[in-house]
Amino acid sequence: MDFFNHHLGEFAALLTAFFWTITSLAFESASNKIGSVAVNILRLFIAFAFLSVFTLIRRGYLLPIDATSENWIWLSLSGLIGFVFGDLFLFKSYTMIGSRFSMLIMTLVPPITAFFSFIILGERLTLFHYLGMTLTFIGIAMAIFSRSGKGERLSLKLSPMGIVYAIGGAIGQALGLVLSKFGMKNYDPFSATQIRIIAGITGYVLLVTFLSRWGNVIKATHNKSGMILTSVGAFFGPFLGVSFSLVAIKYTEAGIASTIMALVPVFIIIPAVVLFKQKVTISEILGAIVSVAGVALFFL
Repeated sequence: MDFFNHHLGEFAALLTAFFWTITSLAFESASNKIGSVAVNILRLFIAFAFLSVFTLIRRGYLLPIDATSENWIWLSLSGLIGFVFGDLFLFKSYTMIGSRFSMLIMTLVPPITAFFSFIILGERLTLFHYLGMTLTFIGIAMAIFSRSGKGERLSLKLSPMGIVYAIGGAIGQALGLVLSKFGMKNYDPFSATQIRIIAGITGYVLLVTFLSRWGNVIKATHNKSGMILTSVGAFFGPFLGVSFSLVAIKYTEAGIASTIMALVPVFIIIPAVVLFKQKVTISEILGAIVSVAGVALFFL
């Protein structure tokens, strides 16, 4: 028990990686059925309902009314950047290059997190950090680039825009994580997630209204399989996954938590093959291993 308590943050990060593996697969399928915008806003409403019930039972608060103004400001900003900007780009990448490759590119989150930590918190990089960055990029390149034939030029296997969207998702998650740690301080991680989700819902309401997509969102609610997948993703993603990621950064260093959470590309290979019948090459498997190894080295 002492070992568990001593490594509570690490265990929380490991659970986060497991939860995000499930949610990425669920959201990929849901996005293909009802669209990424509809999935994004609906999963936040569903997750907020889960969180409200949970915090009412656990803390006696239906809403995070005991948070300070500083908590609200920074966590709200974190929610807008992470849930709206980051996840909108990530979900779009799901429909273009698939969840396995999207989550592989998301292994960029730890080095990007370190960059924002340097800018915002003044943390400095070491030689090992730069070596970790290099290995991470090499691993990603091994998985998303291939030679189309002997003597031919290196060519992309995947949609370039899908890769751009996934990188945008990585930037959003990294900055959102740094701002979450900065704004949460000693506040409850689950209630902190509520604040982030409130900000995310506000952002999506404005976005959907601006894009005149409410008809699509309402139509999506009538798609039974799409809503089931969205609910599953909401339970393991914004509810459990995001909350446990905040538990992780509360009880251990953000770098260590980010490294462990970057195991998603490795976790996702087997279900991607079994559920989606996707073919996995040796270079893709090695790429996933090298990229995660690079992330681990990054935080030594």
